[in-house]
Amino acid sequence: MPDLRPPLADRMRPVSLDEVVGQAHLAGPDGLLRRLATHPLPSFLLHGPPGSGKTTLARLFAESTGARFVPFSAVLSGVPDLRRAVEAAELARRYDGRPTILFVDEIHRWNKAQQDALLPHVESGLLALVGATTENVGFQVIPPLRSRCRVFRLERLGEDDLVILLARALQDVERGLGDRRLRADSDVLTRLARAADGDARRALGLLEDVARGLPDGGTVDRAALEAASERGELVHDRDGDAHYDVLSAFIKSMRGSDPDAALYWLARLLAAGEPPEGIARRVVIFAAEDVGNADPRSLEVAVAAARGVEMVGLPEARILLAQAVTWCTSAPKSKASYLGLAAALARVQETGSLPVPLHLRNAPTALTRAEGHGEGYLDPHAFPGHVVRQAYRPPEVASDRYYEPTDLGAEKVLAERLAYWRQLLSSREGGNGS
Repeated sequence: MPDLRPPLADRMRPVSLDEVVGQAHLAGPDGLLRRLATHPLPSFLLHGPPGSGKTTLARLFAESTGARFVPFSAVLSGVPDLRRAVEAAELARRYDGRPTILFVDEIHRWNKAQQDALLPHVESGLLALVGATTENVGFQVIPPLRSRCRVFRLERLGEDDLVILLARALQDVERGLGDRRLRADSDVLTRLARAADGDARRALGLLEDVARGLPDGGTVDRAALEAASERGELVHDRDGDAHYDVLSAFIKSMRGSDPDAALYWLARLLAAGEPPEGIARRVVIFAAEDVGNADPRSLEVAVAAARGVEMVGLPEARILLAQAVTWCTSAPKSKASYLGLAAALARVQETGSLPVPLHLRNAPTALTRAEGHGEGYLDPHAFPGHVVRQAYRPPEVASDRYYEPTDLGAEKVLAERLAYWRQLLSSREGGNGS
């Protein structure tokens, strides 16, 4: 008789903070979520990789406070849905005094207008926002909303954490597979944990795939893994190598400019069932991080391939990936942009939010102009070569150099152009303190 219950990963969701594996800084005995379960409820953002427990922690936090928990998907819900949630929250507060926690999954998918619509209700305390995202909060959440939220980083679950979850699922009679009396080799559970790459949902899904082919009382062993793989159910490296090791070899082969090796590892990923969309995203990142301005076209090729993969799907998506991978692998390499940003971010952490020089500030009104905003700004287009010597940074960081272009590919031209401009400007007089 078929199992009509929800997937194992849904059934095994923790029902209390005590059941949460990993994320001890949030859910442990002295974790922040336990200390924050007071009124008025705080708003916070959970930032972490897929399967690290963001939704589960949000739900458990709401239960520990007695608040109403209203789940939202930023992909499916918009401003009209938010208005209805606000009306319901007002009624709940008026008639039974219960606060409302609005959980917005994938909050980075909400645009500025949608986030702006949420802001006044967070400010007033009507809604306590818990947002979840896999993206960088600093870039994806508007500053006014971000300033009213604490940001908590969730770490990728380790192999030991996932092995605990897998063993628990095998033993749990009510929610897991305990009624089937399955046994498991410890090394096989470790293999499943590695293949899941820190994702609890994926780990439990892999276990469920293997268990589907076993009789009650059977053993989750290497033979069961191979059988599940042959059925096309188990997504893992067929040679037993850790999933992240194959991905690492793929990226390092591209970085090492070996297209044959990169294609081999690409084939390994595809043969193991890696979603082509995930591979395409990694190639896009590689094009910006490792190729950079040495060949700006690489990013165009990678992004076009990623969009094409979404359009055509498998099996044709493999052709698009092969083109993008071979192009980016064969391109000249530069990490100058990536390293420059890292240096600038470190400097910002060190110096804080230095004030923008007055001549660089926006001056849309008479009041701002009267306060000196924009005064003394020199328009580069009015000068020979369309460059002019002036200060573009706060004086505390004016002498810092972050971007050091290489002498490879198109970046060599950029290096020569920047050197020419610096030489040209050093011979000119400047204004506004330059």
